[in-house]
Amino acid sequence: MSKNLVIVESPTKAKTIGRYLGKDYSITASVGHIRDLPANTMGVDVKHDFKPIYVTMPKKESVIRELKKLASESDFVYIATDPDREGEAIAWHIAKALKIDLDTNCRVTFNEITKKAVVEAISNPRKIDMDLVNAQQARRILDRLVGYELSPLLWDKIKTGLSAGRVQSVVTKLVMDKDAEIDAFVPEEYWNIGATVNPEGKDHKFDMSYVGTRVDGKAEKIKISSKAEADRVLNAVGNSDFVIDSIKKGKKEKNPFPPFTTSTLQQAASSRLGFTSKKTMSVAQQLYEGVEIEGQGQTALISYIRTDSVRISDEAIAASRKLIEYKYGKEYVCPYKREYKNRNSAQDAHEAIRPTHFDLDPATIKESLTSDQYKLYRLIWERFLSTQMSSAKFDTVSMEASSNNEVFRVSGETVTFKGYQAAYADEDDSKEDKKDAKVKLPELNEGDVLKNLGVKAEQKFTSPPSHYTEATLIKALEENGIGRPSTYAPTISNVLDKKYVEKNGKFIYITELGKITTVMLSENFQNIVDVSFTANMEDKLDDVETGKNDWIQVLSDFYPGFHELVEKAQKDVEKVKLESKKTGENCPNCGADLIEKEGRYGVFIACSNFPECKFTKNIEVKVNSKCPLCGSGLESHRSKKYSNKTFYTCDKKGTDPECSFISWDLPVEGQKCNECGSYMVWKRYRGKSYPKCSNKECKSNNRKKKSEE
Repeated sequence: MSKNLVIVESPTKAKTIGRYLGKDYSITASVGHIRDLPANTMGVDVKHDFKPIYVTMPKKESVIRELKKLASESDFVYIATDPDREGEAIAWHIAKALKIDLDTNCRVTFNEITKKAVVEAISNPRKIDMDLVNAQQARRILDRLVGYELSPLLWDKIKTGLSAGRVQSVVTKLVMDKDAEIDAFVPEEYWNIGATVNPEGKDHKFDMSYVGTRVDGKAEKIKISSKAEADRVLNAVGNSDFVIDSIKKGKKEKNPFPPFTTSTLQQAASSRLGFTSKKTMSVAQQLYEGVEIEGQGQTALISYIRTDSVRISDEAIAASRKLIEYKYGKEYVCPYKREYKNRNSAQDAHEAIRPTHFDLDPATIKESLTSDQYKLYRLIWERFLSTQMSSAKFDTVSMEASSNNEVFRVSGETVTFKGYQAAYADEDDSKEDKKDAKVKLPELNEGDVLKNLGVKAEQKFTSPPSHYTEATLIKALEENGIGRPSTYAPTISNVLDKKYVEKNGKFIYITELGKITTVMLSENFQNIVDVSFTANMEDKLDDVETGKNDWIQVLSDFYPGFHELVEKAQKDVEKVKLESKKTGENCPNCGADLIEKEGRYGVFIACSNFPECKFTKNIEVKVNSKCPLCGSGLESHRSKKYSNKTFYTCDKKGTDPECSFISWDLPVEGQKCNECGSYMVWKRYRGKSYPKCSNKECKSNNRKKKSEE
């Protein structure tokens, strides 16, 4: 019997949807895009309205054959790829490959993979939206034109293998400019003056901070910039006591943050969980497409993850408010339906990122999730729940006291009702609460005397701005309108992979290669690295998506002038000579300097006298463990033979006496197997690390075989 065929991108998504559609539907996956521009040629006819030349992607011939076979056996084909321009483009390519009439209602979309959403979508199909398709085509072609023409220029003038892009080059420029701002920063001296006091007749010490000098009855704020100025204040106060001039008490409320968008999720996951943006999107995709939940089957846990909307459906609001009342109490439910506004109407296509099953609390399904899945799901759950909770409430107090007309102040706040912070407290709030918790003021009145227990001055210097982290870089991209939610993670990964920027801890720095490349682009292609130009181009591409702009016109306005600049640069720009980084060591074969070089498998050390001397060695990285054979340190290496896989050796390898320890797995420091006494190693399964005996013949690794014997 013929069935209706539903095509999605992912086998995991297909499995999840399969739970909700009956026997009259079969579900299959395209496994992402099936057609794209060719890899070895531009694939764009710039002389004929930028007509793209699409080819079947490598290894997708068999996928297309299978889709055609299933389609021919089906009564009707529904294309249920993701609800964004990328998903719409995939749907269009599938329709073209299967020769589906574009005027038929073959397209279905849903913001969440739940039974209700999927069934409603299947019941209300629509035509493929060509505005969305053209928006994706325009972006893809624009990026191809920029990359295909600029990259060969970079290979010729700087180094083979480099790339440039409409968004990645701006990202690199932002990092370079931030680093330059930090390098140019000149610290300014300032002094903090504090007084420790105790109210007369009370055993309660607290600290106050200097504000300024009282003139004509009013405190004029003064910035202390030198020791002489600080000494003047110290001498003026001396040992004199303080008198309270004013006390102001009040109440304050703080509202919860909006629900997560793609950008804010990446920022929060970076700062709170230490996730890279790439890791965040990978784990979020798993939660969106579905995971196997014990007793539930394949279940999608969150709504669509590529969104810049903060809109929440009425159904989700109602479900969350009911859960809040049950879990926290009626007083924790916001008295009104809390709604958040998007910056523009174009952002309203999707909902914010939220849970899809409010009966699946993170704690109850923790055992079915990997560690990373649980952490991210819990973050999304708590953030969303907090959006419909009552405001946090505080009692505030601010007091000014003076001694010989030198005015000091103390302020603090006390939480009187946690409200939404019972579910989700911002990191900054948590730090602030800890600070404020130290300021506990007794009952005081104007005119009360505060005994002077000591006044101190401390020299300080202003600090430079911080280097970008992934979280702050994504925030800067969003604020400047550079890229879109789906581009942040791959763009940052790309500039890291290309070695334009590098990470040191959580901070991102420009590399020498990134600086040379960005300077060359800035001098010859100002628009490519200009923030406002790039943001304006994003707006034009968004207008294509909404049908307000013609995609061919957008490309026609950009390409001719850009192409002229490329041709000019090919003639005028001189080749840059890159200086190799010396290691400070000499080659053991010929005595020449050893330098760092970059090859197919990453950075390695080589002789500067190449090709006469072919000495090379891996860069050795110390790891936090001990050699299980001799107790010395361990080093990690990259294997050239086995796809850059990491292995570990004793740091005494090659010394006299030599230790022969080598292992693919990192040893667990100081831990022996209870069965055989061999050292233990770390293994990973489904994102979780666990210790395992290194001896393959150990009973703990071979219980099944032993029992059969």
